[in-house]
Amino acid sequence: MVNTIVFDFGDVFINKNSKAKNEALAHLGLTNWNEKLEKLETEFEKGTLSATDFLKSLQGYTNNAALDAIKDAWNAGIGDFPLYRLEFLQKLSANYRLFLLSNTDPIHIEKFENDCGASFYSDFYQCFEKVYFSHEIGVRKPDEEAYNYLINNHDIQPKRTLLIDDKKFNTDAAAALGFKVWHLQKETEDVTELFDKRIIPLNEA
Repeated sequence: MVNTIVFDFGDVFINKNSKAKNEALAHLGLTNWNEKLEKLETEFEKGTLSATDFLKSLQGYTNNAALDAIKDAWNAGIGDFPLYRLEFLQKLSANYRLFLLSNTDPIHIEKFENDCGASFYSDFYQCFEKVYFSHEIGVRKPDEEAYNYLINNHDIQPKRTLLIDDKKFNTDAAAALGFKVWHLQKETEDVTELFDKRIIPLNEA
């Protein structure tokens, strides 16, 4: 029986639009997301690179765009957070241990909190026993250390824990450690369909 659920954030609760972000960056001259930039983003998500240093690193790949313009472009893919998902989560928190484990970077978190407001994001965070962002704990999914961080700090049993993520490499890594997983297909599925799709049997609700 599942007694714990671990959620991703982006494209599980808050909607994202990678095309909009890529188009905004391209408008500033950054058209090729190469291996070096991928490494910089990983360092940023692990907290070893500050937001300012990350934006300055991107600046060299643009047409000398201002840091504020780069930040706006980076945030262009952050969409809305539908209220019905928060309401679903609030009901779920009465019956399950809930955790958030996300690679969401500080710039995107700031954007979410500013757009949604303190009342909304406080209600969201309060649904969880603990919220973990990769830059705060120094490890990120799909690295095994990220999942073990949660297991070791909260006495979690993977076989009784469901992990929900929109990226298959993250759910694959969790499944290899014994977690039950739902690779959520953002184009056709919604996290609120958790029981409709029998991801968790209704008798466990």
